[in-house]
Amino acid sequence: MKYIVVPVVAFVYMLHSKLQAHHTDIEVLKATAAANKEAHDREFKQLQESFKAVFAKLDGIEEALRK
Repeated sequence: MKYIVVPVVAFVYMLHSKLQAHHTDIEVLKATAAANKEAHDREFKQLQESFKAVFAKLDGIEEALRK
């Protein structure tokens, strides 16, 4: 009986420890992806605001030239 139980328990423990390590790795990857997405969204929003400012200046220049 012990020749069957001990290897099975060792195998289950090994699977459990590998599963925990993979779970941790996945959580780290998810956190990294979320941080990258937030940074990208922030940069995109800043870029949009910059374009709006540039187009507003161009509109002002165009109006000044038409007068």
